[in-house]
Amino acid sequence: MKGIAIKTEFKNYSMCLRDAVAIFTKELINCLFDVQYEEEKGALTKSKFLIILERLSVENKACFWLDFENSFTEIRRKLDLDALAAYQSDPAAKSVREVYLAYPGFYAIAVYRLSAQLLAQGIAILPRMMSAYAHSITGTDIHPGAQIGNSFFIDHATGIVIGETTIIKNKVTIFQGVTLGGIQAKKSMASEKRHPTIEDNVIVYANATILGGDVVVGENAVIGANVCITASVVKNSVVTLQSENKTFQRR
Repeated sequence: MKGIAIKTEFKNYSMCLRDAVAIFTKELINCLFDVQYEEEKGALTKSKFLIILERLSVENKACFWLDFENSFTEIRRKLDLDALAAYQSDPAAKSVREVYLAYPGFYAIAVYRLSAQLLAQGIAILPRMMSAYAHSITGTDIHPGAQIGNSFFIDHATGIVIGETTIIKNKVTIFQGVTLGGIQAKKSMASEKRHPTIEDNVIVYANATILGGDVVVGENAVIGANVCITASVVKNSVVTLQSENKTFQRR
């Protein structure tokens, strides 16, 4: 009987709900950046939001949407700063429009900022589903519980992990393969700060790993590629991994 009860309970969590969240997330991004789309599809996007909350057994659904909608102006302001930071930092970027339309890292940040707002309003599961969708299409996994400041730039968004209690301040750039994670994975640590703090104007290059809730990377620091850090880094530092490349003549 216990096995049957578990099976019945699981059936209440339909995978089509995950698909509905993916569609809602895409439409929400369009509404955020396209005035005409918002005018034509805004009411439909709102209705999908309310249906999803109903499926998730969330009460006071209409109040949640009102607060969420009121946050769009501030979210858009932050995203404009993120896009500008990408354009100013990346020599390959020809325009801010290119960042909006073609940078998966920017898309991941946009979904993060929306999901973080929902989490701050007290909705738990939906923000995680949104971040999981963004992860599936961008390769960037940003927990909505992370705290990320202005002008954040992700260059080549592949294989990036930003943990739940990470704090990233302003004008930070990270490259592909960066992990901002915890040293230990214990359920008992769920309420503790497990992930690092990255101060202003920090650059973290490809495949660097920064672990630990007590770790602080000071402002203006540069973390080189393939470095693994488990202790704090003072400001204005450059951390590199010394490697020797040897070239041999083929016979």
